[in-house]
Amino acid sequence: MWAMKRFTEKIVKLMKSENLYESQGGPIILSQIENEYGSLDTRYGAFGHNYITWAAEMAVGLRTGVPWTMCKQDDAPDPIINTCNGFYCDAFTPNKPYKPKIWTEAWTGWFTEFGGPSYRRPVQDIAFAVARFIQKGGSFVNYYMYHGGTNFGRTAGGPFVTTSYDYDAPIDEYGLIRQPKYGHLAELHKAIKQCEPGLVASDPIIVSLGPRQQAHVFYSKLGHCSAFLSNYDTNNGSRVMFNQRHHNLPAWSISILPDCLNMVFNTAKIGVQSTRLTMLRANSQMFSWETFSEDLTTSDVDSAFTSFSLLDQVNVTRDSSDYLWYTTTIDVAPTESFLYNGEHPRLLVESSGHALHVFINGKLCGSIFGTREDRRISYREKIRLLSGRNKIALLSVAMGLSNIGGHYESWETGVLGPVVLYGLDHGKLDLTHTKWSYRIGLKGEAMNVVSTNRMPSSVEWVQGSLITQNNQPLTWHKAYFNEPDGEEPLALDMSSMGKGQVWVNGQSIGRYWTAYATGNCQQCHYTGSYRPFKCQVGCGRPTQRWYHVPRSWLKPTGNLLVLFEELGGDPTGILLAKRSMTSVCADVVEYHPNIKNWRNETYGQTQVFHSPRIHLQCSPGLLISSIKFASFGTPVGSCGSFQQGTCHAPTSYDVISKRCIGEDRCAVAISNTNFGQDPCPNTLKRLSVEAVCTPTSTGQG
Repeated sequence: MWAMKRFTEKIVKLMKSENLYESQGGPIILSQIENEYGSLDTRYGAFGHNYITWAAEMAVGLRTGVPWTMCKQDDAPDPIINTCNGFYCDAFTPNKPYKPKIWTEAWTGWFTEFGGPSYRRPVQDIAFAVARFIQKGGSFVNYYMYHGGTNFGRTAGGPFVTTSYDYDAPIDEYGLIRQPKYGHLAELHKAIKQCEPGLVASDPIIVSLGPRQQAHVFYSKLGHCSAFLSNYDTNNGSRVMFNQRHHNLPAWSISILPDCLNMVFNTAKIGVQSTRLTMLRANSQMFSWETFSEDLTTSDVDSAFTSFSLLDQVNVTRDSSDYLWYTTTIDVAPTESFLYNGEHPRLLVESSGHALHVFINGKLCGSIFGTREDRRISYREKIRLLSGRNKIALLSVAMGLSNIGGHYESWETGVLGPVVLYGLDHGKLDLTHTKWSYRIGLKGEAMNVVSTNRMPSSVEWVQGSLITQNNQPLTWHKAYFNEPDGEEPLALDMSSMGKGQVWVNGQSIGRYWTAYATGNCQQCHYTGSYRPFKCQVGCGRPTQRWYHVPRSWLKPTGNLLVLFEELGGDPTGILLAKRSMTSVCADVVEYHPNIKNWRNETYGQTQVFHSPRIHLQCSPGLLISSIKFASFGTPVGSCGSFQQGTCHAPTSYDVISKRCIGEDRCAVAISNTNFGQDPCPNTLKRLSVEAVCTPTSTGQG
């Protein structure tokens, strides 16, 4: 509590010093104290409640001039506002009627763990969730994550959470806009903004439109009317009558009518472009490879200390390193039967996680890994021992600190036993309480081999061919590279390696692990309540292949790449790639709801019908160089796999090419006159386009 108070005071003081609070004329309108503590405080009983009361009083006492919130804290004391986090928050109610209904974390996706798939959340469902929250009295929505990120260094928690924290966010890990998620949510909020007079003036009047269909209607004091038409059916669309007009509502969708007449947005109908982002190999090669191997044959004179018990890893390392060595020796009599009959003894090692590499006399005998769901691991394998003294070295590897739960002091990590050797002439040998030597971290860490300092050191790097070094465990590798031209974000392709950590110019990119994803990636649909398992991608491929390298960390030439490989791999297969937009797509039906068809000054009627448009836009530095597909009619498929349908306007390609090629952005109205004539009268048509984006200069390729 003392440390927390000191930290909070420091942050508030910094904000006040820059006049950042709204009460000072700044942009900060809310502050949060604690995070999702409500699910834990019941474990502590009265102590938990007393802590929350203390935290609230401490925060309010800092006098920021803006409200304080607590998320997922039903008993948040006044004047703290309790708020909701989750995939859906429409059913949430604050603990006092005078508190606003706030959604502090609207989850746009989900995090990824090594060995698992990546998760996608369809934007139609996010838009539906937000619209439903607003129509049920929601005051404020904050997206988590709106901008994905990277867990650089060893900051990834979980444990087992990947270095990438992209989260399928509207702005991805590399700072690029993810379409259609970004654009569709922007259109949603434009539509909600048009309903503001009614939303802030009244609670909704709920009107039944069918068995699973409703209207939430808002009226302002000046007579303005806005409505949200909802279809909660997860399988079927519905045609409803509202305000003497028919409206078609797709399954699991909400239509927004700012004037109670004209629909300007439907959560399930996407009218913005989609983008295809690809990793393209950069024009930068790794050169001057050198290697350095951890010495596993030396004695234990450099051990930090010894103990006749197995100790918790985090208590020993204090998180100064992911690695902790547990080392002991055993003496094998020359008369042991297994030395002659080949029935090697079996070693049992029970560990509380998270990964374990077993070395016998300096040779790797096996590795075992836990998961985020089950951190505990058991090594049960036969080992080859020699007559005389044998060295058993267990390298325990942490994969991040726990980041949710209570009583952290009771959570265990590392080799805590039992450690038992079976198959000796006298039966088994329990090594749990023998003398163990401990060494924190790696020798390469202690010698700071990741440093950019090129001064001579005690590290004996080996130059030349890496053929003999491939697939060698516990090996450091380093090389140099020049910064690729262009401005696209960069990433390292680490798929040729096993597991370890990587640095660029002394800065840690993070943990890497070529663990292949298991899951169910068969299908994904936006309808129905979302859970991460509904929309999985990447099964059968490495959970994470690409690792973000910020350009701000690089210099024009001579950038140092260092990696530590636990298992073995081929560092010459490491590639530097650019995160590039290769194409943009649009797929919009005629009569798509258009916010331009409603304006405050023409409230309640449409003066001129504005045809919907497709909008295509490449990333900065890119131009539309060609049109890969264009069809006005009844095309089928999705971005990257469009095909002509039975109805197709022959002028489609020429019209789009003329408007778009050579431009960084373009817009084309969806109308029969734009394409010469109606290619199929009395048929609902759509315009589908895929355009290729390339750098404005060939030198950026």
